[in-house]
Amino acid sequence: MEAKPNAAAAAASSSAREPRETDPPPRPKLIEWEDFEPELARLVSLSCALEGAKEKKQVLHRKLESLVQVKNESLGRLNELEEMREKVEGRKLVMQNLQLRTKVVVEDAKRKEEDLAAEVRSLLVSGTALSVARKRLQESNRILGQRGYGKLKNLQKMLRMRQQYMVSQVSVFYPVKNFAGQSQEQELESFPSTTKSVSGSSAGSKPVNLESLTILGLQLTMLPFTKMSFFMDKKEVQRSATALAYVGHAVSLIASYLKLPLRYPLRLGGSHSYIIDHAPSVETMPIDSSSSTTLPSNMKPIEFPLFLEGQDTTRAAYAVFLLNKDLEQLLNFIGLKSLGPRYVLANLKELLRTILSADFIDT
Repeated sequence: MEAKPNAAAAAASSSAREPRETDPPPRPKLIEWEDFEPELARLVSLSCALEGAKEKKQVLHRKLESLVQVKNESLGRLNELEEMREKVEGRKLVMQNLQLRTKVVVEDAKRKEEDLAAEVRSLLVSGTALSVARKRLQESNRILGQRGYGKLKNLQKMLRMRQQYMVSQVSVFYPVKNFAGQSQEQELESFPSTTKSVSGSSAGSKPVNLESLTILGLQLTMLPFTKMSFFMDKKEVQRSATALAYVGHAVSLIASYLKLPLRYPLRLGGSHSYIIDHAPSVETMPIDSSSSTTLPSNMKPIEFPLFLEGQDTTRAAYAVFLLNKDLEQLLNFIGLKSLGPRYVLANLKELLRTILSADFIDT
């Protein structure tokens, strides 16, 4: 039963197989007359069926071509869409990068804006401070005008000129000049030098006789203060005391003109003048330790003589030393240094020269 369908299928497949060029030509089929009409009818029907099949084939061919064309077009569009998708993805990446950069730029701009706002606020504060400072400067300029500091400077200059004039009168009363003759030992040669000169060198390194100086024609010789003897010339002692009195009077006048209280004030009495020391030496203090606590309130200043008549030479020499200390105080007040404790008249001459100079008015 199963062989028949297979044989029919094989026959159908063999009959349906298209002839090939290599196949031998088919043998002509002989048909009986009686079978001619049915066979012809069958052939006609087969021809009609073949024509229909050809038409269907052509229709299917056209449909397949259209479908293939549509498929090709769709594939082309799919390719285009894929390319466009890739471009879109690339644009998306670019946009993301741009967004990140934009975000960074925006944050940077915000930060700079905040910094700028802080700087603006600081600038406003500085502007306010500058305005206040400008007002103060204007006020200072107004004060520095003729009714302010300028007036004070003018008054100070006038005061300096007045002081200079008064000191010039002192230099006229007590002129300190060079002595042309032979000089003797001068100005505390026995005292060691403790103060440096203006040039910075020690006064002890200077020669003993710098130059012979006189005050009102009198030489200040220190020989009586160092070599006092019974045979000493009384006139020479009196001349030294008078010269010291002149120096003391000149120092007192100059200190009063400069409004400078002397550290060692003078009690003037002509050739019998004294200089006062408010810190007496230890030798004059009592030895009793029980009363040492009450000494400061009970101590009195001690006067040292600027003359030798009837006095101890040590006390007189110390008085000359204190007088030179007053001269050193005056020199320091006007910005100078002492020439040393040996040079009383030299210090006085330097003091007068500096005060009478033009630079003193501008100080």
